[in-house]
Amino acid sequence: MFYKVNTVKKQSMPLAFKHAFNGLLYFFRHERNGRVQLVAAIVTVGFAVALHISATDWVAVLLCIGAVLSLEMLNSAIEKLCDIVHKEQHPVIKIIKDVSAAAVLFASVISIVIAVIIFLPKIFRL
Repeated sequence: MFYKVNTVKKQSMPLAFKHAFNGLLYFFRHERNGRVQLVAAIVTVGFAVALHISATDWVAVLLCIGAVLSLEMLNSAIEKLCDIVHKEQHPVIKIIKDVSAAAVLFASVISIVIAVIIFLPKIFRL
């Protein structure tokens, strides 16, 4: 089976980056949870710098920050899309929103556990 290839002209790379940065700006300006997660990320990076964590620990910390912020962005986008698709309450939309929020919660809890593993021994040594 053959599918018709989309013949719409693709956007330029600079324009694609512009749209992505616009999305970042929107997210951090308009989404409370995005700002909360950003503050948590900044505090975590501050602790990492102050405690002189290893390169391996930096990788773990940055992966956690990236995962939580990315999932929070996806959660926000999914919620907005659901609100457009179905304005009234709907049981399936509720499940979609709850599951996308759970993904953020799960990544956040795992990130906290990783932070405790990395930072607590260093704090106790002080």
